[in-house]
Amino acid sequence: MKLYYSIWVDIITRLRSREDLKKNWQLKSMIFMSIAMTFNFVLFMVILQRQILGYYFYEINISFLSGHMNYILTILILFILPCVIVNYLLIFQGKRYEKLVDKYPYKNGKLFLSYLSISILLPITLMWIGIIFFK
Repeated sequence: MKLYYSIWVDIITRLRSREDLKKNWQLKSMIFMSIAMTFNFVLFMVILQRQILGYYFYEINISFLSGHMNYILTILILFILPCVIVNYLLIFQGKRYEKLVDKYPYKNGKLFLSYLSISILLPITLMWIGIIFFK
């Protein structure tokens, strides 16, 4: 949890320090962190379901929706929404971020940028490795 909170403090402090983002830093930080966490969550679930268990169980199938709409609904409800809820409950509920900013050091945005880069590039890299070597 210490790393999670440190990353949050890094992005919060970075966004609050920028004059153009002072009004909507909460929304921007929630979007960026939720995107990064969603990539990590999707990667974890794909590895768990495909490589370890051998079957998919984490999906929504609504018969009256088309395949594309069902896919979008699955991504939204099962992957994005849990990340947003966790972030809200652990960071924004009761303005907990105010206590965290005092407790954890600011790394000039470098910690968050590293986390975001790894979160997005690792799944893409693994996917390409899988395509190239394990057809």
